[in-house]
Amino acid sequence: MIFNYKAIDNTGIEREGTIEAINVDVAVTSLQRRGLIISTIKSPTEGSFLQSNISFLTRVSNKDIVILSRQMAILFEAQVSALRVFRLLGSEAENPMLRKALIEVADDIQGGSSISKALEKHPKIFSNFYVNMVRSGEESGKLDEIFSYLADYLDRTYEVTSKARNALIYPAFVISVFFIVMIVMFTVVIPKISGIILDSGQPVPVYTQVVIFISNIFIHYSIYALVVVIILAFFVIRALRTASGKIWLDGVKISFPYIGTLFRKLYLSRIADNMNTMLISGIPMIKALEITHSLVGNSIYEQILANAVDAVKGGSSLSDSLIQHKEIPSIMIQMIKVGEETGELGSILKTMAKFYQREVINAVDTLVDLIEPIMIVSLGLAVGILLASVLIPIYDVANSV
Repeated sequence: MIFNYKAIDNTGIEREGTIEAINVDVAVTSLQRRGLIISTIKSPTEGSFLQSNISFLTRVSNKDIVILSRQMAILFEAQVSALRVFRLLGSEAENPMLRKALIEVADDIQGGSSISKALEKHPKIFSNFYVNMVRSGEESGKLDEIFSYLADYLDRTYEVTSKARNALIYPAFVISVFFIVMIVMFTVVIPKISGIILDSGQPVPVYTQVVIFISNIFIHYSIYALVVVIILAFFVIRALRTASGKIWLDGVKISFPYIGTLFRKLYLSRIADNMNTMLISGIPMIKALEITHSLVGNSIYEQILANAVDAVKGGSSLSDSLIQHKEIPSIMIQMIKVGEETGELGSILKTMAKFYQREVINAVDTLVDLIEPIMIVSLGLAVGILLASVLIPIYDVANSV
């Protein structure tokens, strides 16, 4: 790889040129050995407009990382060297962002870096959890097993999250179409029909007056209403991004009827699965809790795990540190206690993770089964009320003629 550099030599003269090296660290070291003080160094393609657009438009999905981890597990099991593994996978990767990262990882490994340190330079692709798992594999010499664990874990996570996400696509589509149809009705259809009703001189029912009033708002004040909605949305989003706003929103998530149960089970399955995967890989308890704290995705459970870290550091057991929090069910605490007493905490957490993952999937399926009839009935009532409010007055006008 060729790098362009600008530097100052021992005499204070500014110099610029190019240097060939496997990565930027090696290039910097080579220039410093020449007695140069580097001001800037970058590759010719770095920061280009096209490259920045590609990196903005592309992203590495969870599915990509699952497949990558499976491939690495197979290659390491076949005793292929780490450098060849990343060179091969980097040349074959279809995702440009992932391809670039794997090539850079291979360059870092060739320059003497460990795999975990090379992966750590790409936090948008490889999470802190992923890097620490790889580091434990390097220390234990079981990289093939670690990448297999990672692939299994990410696969389970992908299954649960994609199940929940896909369950909401159909209701979201139907509701979006419903709102579009309602806007067209209130801005195009209702105004024409309301003119006929008002010109007839017949008394207008209250529900029809309400529909006409809403239609007038859409026609005459829609721009103002849109501006107000945008301003309110801006301030609401801004408030929810604050620390107190996140805590409030996360509290609503786990306390809302039925939905709260689903979210709680999702977070509990994530905690159990993360802890199980790390503990069986040889990562110490405190480190596993700290990493899980950053991955759980809910500020309330993050605080619970942060308190658990402090308690475990002080000599308390994990079960005792969790028992004071009502968000952690007693059955989970009792199971953890049994695991600590028997020395089988990893397998106990694996059992709990499977249980809560199954509960999440069942809850999502039940929610989908409930949403469809509720949505159909609600939309039918809304459309029926709207049609009745305009058709009944027209029927009265027709009878009076």
